Amino acid sequence: MTTQPTAATAAQASPDAFRALMSEFPTGVSAVTTRDLDGEPRGMTCSSVTSVSLDPPTLLVCLRAGSPTLQALLNSGSFSVNFLHAEARETAELFASGNPDRFALVPWEQPPGAGGPHLVRDAHTVADCEVVLTQRMGDHVTVFGAARRITRQHSHPPLLYGQRQFRSWSHT
Repeated sequence: MTTQPTAATAAQASPDAFRALMSEFPTGVSAVTTRDLDGEPRGMTCSSVTSVSLDPPTLLVCLRAGSPTLQALLNSGSFSVNFLHAEARETAELFASGNPDRFALVPWEQPPGAGGPHLVRDAHTVADCEVVLTQRMGDHVTVFGAARRITRQHSHPPLLYGQRQFRSWSHT
């Protein structure tokens, strides 16, 4: 016997309830980087990264509306997603902190044609992307990026975040 789905209640989940729900969903950790119009590096920690399409290779990132990183990314039209490895927790916390000197505290480079700075010590892989679509939803903007180049840098396991804690991929 099949049952019909019941209609959702009209009440809306609170931001705190939604945050608690999503904290139970572990995800990888990245740093989205780009350059502003003056050539200064910008970046922020991002755990909202999703594969969208294999053909063409496309991913999405969700960034806080009003962030300097988002504004620079939109102005430049390109960005890099630095997928952080398990030993890069301090960098994840630094790029989440809003510290304006974050790029002075970590080694990085920007190869020719890169979408943004590559965190050479802290990323296991970097995807250089071109902005192809944006969509605002509430206090965030979803940015769709066509992956133009993938660079593998380290073989360390990925850094994960869930239950408000950083962890690494289990070796078992």
